[in-house]
Amino acid sequence: MADVAIPRAKPQLSEDSVWTQLKHNRNWLGFWFMVPAMAFLIFFLAYPLGLGIWLSFTDTRIGRVGHFVATENYEWLWDDSIFWLSVFNTLLYTFVASALKFAIGLYLALLLNENMPFKAMLRAMVLIPFIVPTVLSALAFWWIFDSQFSIISWSLKHLGLINQNINFLGDTTWARICVIFANIWRGVPFVAITLLAGLQTVSPSLYEAATLDGATRWQNFRYITYPLLTPIIAVVMTFSVLFTFTDFQLIWAMTRGGPVNATHLMATLSYQRAIIAGQLGEGAAISSAMIPFLLAAIMVSWFGLQRRKWQQGESND
Repeated sequence: MADVAIPRAKPQLSEDSVWTQLKHNRNWLGFWFMVPAMAFLIFFLAYPLGLGIWLSFTDTRIGRVGHFVATENYEWLWDDSIFWLSVFNTLLYTFVASALKFAIGLYLALLLNENMPFKAMLRAMVLIPFIVPTVLSALAFWWIFDSQFSIISWSLKHLGLINQNINFLGDTTWARICVIFANIWRGVPFVAITLLAGLQTVSPSLYEAATLDGATRWQNFRYITYPLLTPIIAVVMTFSVLFTFTDFQLIWAMTRGGPVNATHLMATLSYQRAIIAGQLGEGAAISSAMIPFLLAAIMVSWFGLQRRKWQQGESND
């Protein structure tokens, strides 16, 4: 009679062996190191975001529990001219400030990458606007553009170019220019230093070979510097757009959204409606309306990086 093979039961891992595997497996070890960061993000980011979205569908006010009103807050915002003005201001503020910060930051990065005397000191000085607290910077610019004590108006009057002080923060056009200028002054160091770090990774031998082939400075930048900096540019501009789009402290300290709501951004309008006016549901709706714009900026950067990888023949994984 032929022997029948009896399948053996798989040995079950003891609790000690499972714990040993968890301790020594590199993938699980990485997971355990990520748990504190995940808990931090969930508690301080995901939960407030979810709560804010929920509040946007209620009529909650400060001191009063709200009720679910579906999309009533969003329907009201759709017909609110001040809200659409804040959307326009936010897009204008973000586009102009981000574009100029990139242009000036890239120029400074290229300049600081050259051999020059006191280069270390100049790099440290470039960082000063970025490390100064935002509110302190805003108050300084508020004094610079003050209608009575402006140093700019004082200088122009002594030069005989104007007869009376310029009301920088009292005119709608000038107020927008002033807040954009302040944001550029504060944001340029971040772009410049980040791009400078990227320039340090470019091998000088590439420029030497291109120069021997007769390439000009513009051709070196166009065909060597810019392609190699593309991933860093995508990341730094994504952060720059996000920081600019959600700017609050600079605007609130300088103009509080005035004059005539000319400098109200979506962030400042949300604060005004939710905290000052006490309408938490409406303020949360304005904040939630910012999410599609921020996701669009992130997706543009992400698809740009993926397209760059595809052009270079790299995997998208």
